[in-house]
Amino acid sequence: MGIIVQKFGGTSVSTAAMREAAVKRVQEALSRGLKPVVVVSAMGREGEPYATDTLKGLAEGIYPLLPLRELDLVMGCGEIISAVVFTATLYRSGIKAAALTGAQAGLVTDGIYSEARVVACKPERLQRLVQDGVVPVVAGFQGADMDGELNTLGRGGSDTTAVIIGAVLQADTVEIYTDVEGISTADPRLCREARVIRCLSYSEVCHLAYEGAKVIHPAAVEIAMNHNVSVVVRGLTDDGPGTLINTVGDAFQPRGFTAGPRRVVTGIAHETGLAQIRIDFDRPEPERDTALFEGLAAAGVSIDLINVFPTNKVFTIKQELLPRAETVFQEQGLKYSVQKDCAKVSVVGLGMRGLPGVMSRVVRAFKEKGIGILQTADSNITISLLIDQHDLAAAVQTLHHHFNLSEAAEAGPSRLSSPSSSCMAR
Repeated sequence: MGIIVQKFGGTSVSTAAMREAAVKRVQEALSRGLKPVVVVSAMGREGEPYATDTLKGLAEGIYPLLPLRELDLVMGCGEIISAVVFTATLYRSGIKAAALTGAQAGLVTDGIYSEARVVACKPERLQRLVQDGVVPVVAGFQGADMDGELNTLGRGGSDTTAVIIGAVLQADTVEIYTDVEGISTADPRLCREARVIRCLSYSEVCHLAYEGAKVIHPAAVEIAMNHNVSVVVRGLTDDGPGTLINTVGDAFQPRGFTAGPRRVVTGIAHETGLAQIRIDFDRPEPERDTALFEGLAAAGVSIDLINVFPTNKVFTIKQELLPRAETVFQEQGLKYSVQKDCAKVSVVGLGMRGLPGVMSRVVRAFKEKGIGILQTADSNITISLLIDQHDLAAAVQTLHHHFNLSEAAEAGPSRLSSPSSSCMAR
């Protein structure tokens, strides 16, 4: 009998009605002969009483410079409350369950508060519960170091918890339930024609996530890829199959699927709230280059879309970090200019690898719509373009239409035979 890990996000456990819908998903897994292990996020979003950001704000509202150790303690409470409430809901439905903190579930962290990494997972307690017919309900987003100190795993940490547990238990599948049907070709709020993608490779999902798609955390996908864990992203109240994320190179498809030809572009991601920085030097000065980037790192400013030339440097930062960055520029006596209110839009697809002409198609499409390009960057399966944020919706819609992403490339049944179906080569 196989194990399935089911992760329910904050909106999926935020109300009694949503928790009942989540219980039905557990019951479905049991009816298929699977042994579920549940991972939960904190209930709701900021403003709701047990949401992570609400609890964090409660403490910081008293003392804004509270140490990270204490912040981790209060932020970890949201998931623990959620685990107990969901366990009670399972019991009411006649399902034996046990709520566990991340540490009780065996997650050992590296001791870094607020952004910890899991360095080991000891599955014995989870295995005993599963063997005894008890559904473990694990508080996501947390673990404890060797001294027993609670550490949180950073944003998206519950996804990471679920995938790690799936890997150590050798689960058939990790199901991530959310408030959308799956991973779409673009943000449906910006593009009405966006559709759910039925099967994606780990690489494509990682790139989409790192370039701004919010459905799943990229760190969780990397762990899944390293341990060959199949992940399904599904809507809690939707009957569709969701998005299956599996083998590198997308060389595998779920049973019952027939794949069409490989697309050039699979999906479009975007990120907003960026500022473009240009630093100008009178002559090449490698020492000042080093001081610039070291100074930004020391100030906690991460940079992106980096173009380095002998006498100028161009890059982007989160606009909210602009005051920190400008302090560095001024301390070093640098000449700089800033363009605010920028957005990054990225096209992602394995089919772009080694294929000439994709950039020319993007540039032509933008030119026809009068969308200016401020800067570009690319990898083997990604092209990213910096634009004025005002043009974002038009840019996403233009690229989506230009690459025909509203038309499904895959042909197959309306549902997977089951989310835990094994995969076979095309």
